[in-house]
Amino acid sequence: MSKKGIDSHPYIPNSVPEIREEMLAELGLNSLEDLHVEIPEALRFKGRLDLPEPYGSEAELSREVRKLLKKNQPAGQAVSFLGGGCWQHYVPAVCDEIMNRAEFLSGYAGEPYNDHGRFQTLFEYESMVAELVDMDVVNVPTFDWGQAAATSVRMASRITGRDIALVAGTMGRERFKIMTNYCDPDVRLVEVAYDDKRGIMDLTDLEAKLSADVAAVYFENPSYLGFLETQGEKIAQLAHDVGALLVVGVDPSSLGVLSPPSAYGADIVCGDLQPLGQHAYYGGSQSGFIATRDEPKFVLEFPSRLFGLVPTRVEGEYGFGDVAYNRTSFGNLREKGKEYVGTQTSLIAIVAGVYLALMGPEGMREIGETIVQQTTYLREKLSAIPGVNPNRFDHPVFKEFVVDFSATGLTVAEINQALLEKGIFGGHDLSTDFLQLGQSALYCVTEIHRKADLDYLVSSLTKVIAELRGE
Repeated sequence: MSKKGIDSHPYIPNSVPEIREEMLAELGLNSLEDLHVEIPEALRFKGRLDLPEPYGSEAELSREVRKLLKKNQPAGQAVSFLGGGCWQHYVPAVCDEIMNRAEFLSGYAGEPYNDHGRFQTLFEYESMVAELVDMDVVNVPTFDWGQAAATSVRMASRITGRDIALVAGTMGRERFKIMTNYCDPDVRLVEVAYDDKRGIMDLTDLEAKLSADVAAVYFENPSYLGFLETQGEKIAQLAHDVGALLVVGVDPSSLGVLSPPSAYGADIVCGDLQPLGQHAYYGGSQSGFIATRDEPKFVLEFPSRLFGLVPTRVEGEYGFGDVAYNRTSFGNLREKGKEYVGTQTSLIAIVAGVYLALMGPEGMREIGETIVQQTTYLREKLSAIPGVNPNRFDHPVFKEFVVDFSATGLTVAEINQALLEKGIFGGHDLSTDFLQLGQSALYCVTEIHRKADLDYLVSSLTKVIAELRGE
């Protein structure tokens, strides 16, 4: 380090003052500020940022970061009932082992000749997800459920030549905002009212809003609020009668016990792979998938990569490669792509394939049955607590359900804080996003919960509510 080393950044070699001056001279500049002359003076920050002084060494920095991390309480060290788009499921050890293999972990966007095995694993992943959702074609996933749903709606818009999508009013607000942002300005989202008692879509309102301008009807099953949309066939019929497509978002962990969306008329199916072998992490390893029938009008509207199986020049030998590559923004001029597709979550797709191969049909069925049994048990136990209504929507549910605490006179925030002191993460607070539900929370139960966990929640809630009310 130079004599002026105090001005250098330990991780950026070119920040050494002598080198910096040499680079400025090469550019014909006098100072770093000259790089920003186009920024008006009034917009430039003149003071010092309110940041702590830099650490003297990497060891000191590492120690401080570890100290900060200790302030967190991971969901795995508590009894967690959080869901709402990121769920705690059991992750078999082999999923982590495969994810951390160098040929997958370090891969980015190679081709068959320099990235051996990745294309085959993605083809296998696509095949297993296609079987799970009962569709023919599945994409290499991108980002999360919200982006997958938005892309599905845009696909429907391009196929039909229309610019309105009707969406269920019970959608999670975050996903709705993602879709709104991604679809704008080409597709306008219009919400459909729902039955206040059961949560299901209001078909009268749906019929009133359907028209020759509607490209798609979108709902989720299970819904964001946990209840099942049991009118799928009727919704599909109404949509198809006006020439619109039916797009259904689905939690793949439900498909061991629930009929896939194709059974009630879905044209495009989307969802998130996070329940299939991914930890919750800090909000989850999200990865959105899209599935359709094997028809040109659908396949050619996928913006993301699709991998297929083809024979090689050697008889009896097969290879794996892109299908209709020119429809993507990679294979065509950027401005002629269906949509721009950047970094994809292929690593998560590979792990999802491993998970599905491990579980098989019987494993997925067992997981689904366990979740249904656990959820039914907890709802029954919670209903015995005075002022607590775990049946806010009197309808079948899967994995998640709304618990209404309004009659207790307490806020969800108060209850959750008290539960946290007992080592419990309570349900996701819905009181801001769904004002009409009052002081309600979204509780999630998966196969990781045991009867003892559920009983502990019930006893703790009973005590917490009584204590907060001064009883």
